[in-house]
Amino acid sequence: MIPVTDKLVIEEGEISISFIRAGGPGGQNVNKVSTAAQLRFDVRNTPSLNARVKARLERIAGAKLTKDGVIVITASRFRTQEANRRDAIERLVEMIAAAAHQPKFRVPTKPSRAARQKRVEEKVKRGTTKRLRGGRPSTDD
Repeated sequence: MIPVTDKLVIEEGEISISFIRAGGPGGQNVNKVSTAAQLRFDVRNTPSLNARVKARLERIAGAKLTKDGVIVITASRFRTQEANRRDAIERLVEMIAAAAHQPKFRVPTKPSRAARQKRVEEKVKRGTTKRLRGGRPSTDD
């Protein structure tokens, strides 16, 4: 079991990890050893998440989500399979935690009549100050 939040855990059986060859530095081993981890997580068929979290997770995943509703995360930052495996799982957990966080409901408000009045008075005062600055110097000598 992989803990995501205090109340949310993901079963390890829901995640499949395969190892592929990684590009980048690695010397002679780069063409021989499959160190990059490719994690797959089926969002639409997981019993661990409720419908609201699933919908937000699909929105957050973006290009990492396939047409079938599977999130694919490729981790090749490190040179070892274990480090890349941990990195991929951490990235998935962060994504799910972000989806599980419920945004606050914002009630749109309007400024009060006094606030609107004060704003207009400040604009008039500022305009008056600017107008007084802009006069041409007198040429009467």
